[in-house]
Amino acid sequence: MVHRRALEPHRRHVLIAMTLHEDTLDWLARQAGRPPGDMALWLEALTHGSTGDDFDYQRLEFLGDRVLGLVIAEWLYERNDAAEGKLSQRLNVLVSRESCAQIARQIDLRSHMRLGKQARADGGLESDNILGDIIESLIGACLLDHGFDTARGMVRNWFGDAVEGRAGQKKHPKSALQEWAAGNRRKPPEYELVDRSGPDHASRFTVKVSVKGVGEMTGEGDSKQQAETNAAQRFLDEHG
Repeated sequence: MVHRRALEPHRRHVLIAMTLHEDTLDWLARQAGRPPGDMALWLEALTHGSTGDDFDYQRLEFLGDRVLGLVIAEWLYERNDAAEGKLSQRLNVLVSRESCAQIARQIDLRSHMRLGKQARADGGLESDNILGDIIESLIGACLLDHGFDTARGMVRNWFGDAVEGRAGQKKHPKSALQEWAAGNRRKPPEYELVDRSGPDHASRFTVKVSVKGVGEMTGEGDSKQQAETNAAQRFLDEHG
């Protein structure tokens, strides 16, 4: 049970929360399965720091990230008797930034996010980092407004196809490349950050991966980790 007292710092946003469009309120009700109670929480969850407001989604993202991990871990534990390593592998893929961003696009989150003009111009509406962060912040808002059971239900609704399917069962490209190199008696792959461009809220990373005696390949992404993953996959596509 979430104590309402914990929400008091948000009360200064109540009047501002009334600026949420009616279609956004309807959309939020569909996501959670019930209408928003504390609208200020949901406004905060949808707000990027570029708006200039004195609040943004980051604290709710922190909370939602932990709830997401718990709900997915519980779900995977219920569904099968796989070993801890296999469960961890699937969990890591399912709660990844890329996975959350994919969910965001499926539910049309971009139509309801609050970003500043410059962030929009810089591609913030397409940023996996921002989309994934706001998915987690919405989970945090749902927990505080409606409780854990409703937050769990929202997560299960969003991630149902991914959990029921094969997401996370395929080996991660970086792990696959590591094994490929070992199997071919090569030194482990080396990753090098080649470039970082764009503003902090919409950065693009370019990473080069090389395996001595074989070759190299570059990859790009919204995070260094994503760029490394893409580089590893491209290397495997070329040499694997």
